[in-house]
Amino acid sequence: MLDIPLLVRVHLDALMAAQIDMGVCDAIEQNRPVGKPTAMSAPHLPKVAGIDPAVPPPAHTSAPLPTAAVTATTAPGALIQDRLAGWVSDLTTLHELTERLSRTTTLDASLNELLRAGAGLVGARRGLVVLEPADGLGPAVTTGLGLAHADLGHIETVPRSATGYGRILDGLPDADGGSELVGAAGERGPDPRHREVAARLGYAASYALPLTTDAGGRLGAAVWLYDEPAEPDERRRHLIGLYLRQAAEHVARLLELDRARTRLATVTEELLPSRLPRVARVQLAARHRTGPRGGGDWYDALPLPEGALGLAVGSVTGSGPSAVAAMGRLRASLRAYAVMEGEDPVAVLSDLELLLRLTEPARSATALFAYCEPAQGKIVLAGAGHAPPLIVGERRTEFVETSLSAPLGMLACWEAPSVEIHPAAGETVLLYTDGLLHRTGEAMDRAFARLHAAAASVPKTARDDPDAVADHVLRTVLPDGLDASDGTEDVVLLAARFA
Repeated sequence: MLDIPLLVRVHLDALMAAQIDMGVCDAIEQNRPVGKPTAMSAPHLPKVAGIDPAVPPPAHTSAPLPTAAVTATTAPGALIQDRLAGWVSDLTTLHELTERLSRTTTLDASLNELLRAGAGLVGARRGLVVLEPADGLGPAVTTGLGLAHADLGHIETVPRSATGYGRILDGLPDADGGSELVGAAGERGPDPRHREVAARLGYAASYALPLTTDAGGRLGAAVWLYDEPAEPDERRRHLIGLYLRQAAEHVARLLELDRARTRLATVTEELLPSRLPRVARVQLAARHRTGPRGGGDWYDALPLPEGALGLAVGSVTGSGPSAVAAMGRLRASLRAYAVMEGEDPVAVLSDLELLLRLTEPARSATALFAYCEPAQGKIVLAGAGHAPPLIVGERRTEFVETSLSAPLGMLACWEAPSVEIHPAAGETVLLYTDGLLHRTGEAMDRAFARLHAAAASVPKTARDDPDAVADHVLRTVLPDGLDASDGTEDVVLLAARFA
């Protein structure tokens, strides 16, 4: 081990193994000092990748200093120490960048971080990454750095065979990536569209690399754009190659997670009504969003004999595929019970309680079932541990007073009295799950107050349309929208307007 001050003490064998691809072993052998190396107070060579990510990268890469000139003016021992210090700086930078990337939890966030870190490593200012997995299962995503949405659109009009990243995505024989000049001197072929787009966006060169993994193959390609004719030097190319090797594995894991969430959301949507029924004197609208973990919130609307209508909402405990499957079974069972004895909501929920207790004793659920007779303007409903409906009209906005009851599966036998309400013509009844309240991030009493205020503020011009009522309530209660990244709860909102 070299006698180097503690601040930069590095095991020489480990560094040589880490940097063997950079061709430095021979240099160390040729310049091995006889005695102890001098202190590390000699001038250092310029560092390729700075350790301060806050410093903006240069617009292009300057040429490295000639090795012969450095050797002539620097003692052999000092040269080795400077190179060791440079390697430590580079490895530290890579460690910091990969740590920052590993903290990203979504696919979009990881691609943005990859672009920012890569721009600093290759000395570029702008770039884009195109995710296009070779297995064809998607998703196809394009993310830009320093490029507006319109700029990305212009780049997509360039034939893929005329760009380095396009050849990578198409798997062409020369698709190894690398530097590419856009001007006439560096063109691969007469493609005026590429020159036109480059002139419009103001870039003169690019550096493209594939995004691949050992197990999954090609995921996509990344390209960084230079404002002037330039290309990264050998050390920058080595660093970005090491970084992309780690970044591709992280992106592949997030890609699989994103696919799993998409499949789960698709299954959940398929278990819910594909369309709402048409019943005389009633207009229906529904909004549903599954959380990232996949939950068991559901809704239903089914026509019943003699012009009646059954409305139901519910929530199964837990998350993930098992909760989704349990939700599907519970909803299907409630539909059967509603057809047989829907005019008695208490009997419907009692049967559902017995089924849940016998078939899934470790699971509980909340549910609300309403038997509607639109011709008589009458609704009979019963709830099991569920939030009360909300009536929205021109003259009133109030919660329905339902009797308190435990959720399904919490008692040996469930039974609670039903409630009868009479919505006036033009009034809308809102049924919802508690995920809507939980997503506000407030205590339940404040969440209920917020929901009431949102329903009361529905404009008069929107009260004739249940879709408009539902959208207004959601926008007011959840200003960040249903797709907020921190929204882990399922949301269900079912609106029924009576004429």
